[in-house]
Amino acid sequence: MLVRKLRLERGWSQETLAEISDLSVRTIQRIERGGKASLESLSALAAAFDVDVATLSTETSMYSQRNVTEEEREALEYVRDIKGFYSHLVVYLVSVAAMFVAGFFFLESDYPWYIWPALGWGMGVVAHGLAVFEIFFLFGADWERRQVEKRLRRNRS
Repeated sequence: MLVRKLRLERGWSQETLAEISDLSVRTIQRIERGGKASLESLSALAAAFDVDVATLSTETSMYSQRNVTEEEREALEYVRDIKGFYSHLVVYLVSVAAMFVAGFFFLESDYPWYIWPALGWGMGVVAHGLAVFEIFFLFGADWERRQVEKRLRRNRS
């Protein structure tokens, strides 16, 4: 959280911070979400923000080790799943629209080839939505629990 706050106070994008600190954008994103940061990454960020490494390391460890109840963890996971579905849906719609425009206006073919990738990908989007909104989920919580118990029994033997 502190990394994001410091970055936004300076008006930097994640890409700008990545260039200044010589870290990857993915590393910046992971740290901003509360993921663990190596000492090397914290040192690079501290140098970029001109702060003490101890300040950043205390904040990131407090955030990543924060006591989160099971209910909060499940709610966060559910919200991330919904976000992933909507991201998938938007990418699908934009891509299908681009394929339609390309096929209809730019390619001189009377065959609507873009229908097949749209249908195939569309089935994936529908399956993703059914799973996220728990309408139909082949591998639900009960399945996961049984698999974990099965794995634990195997490891004990």
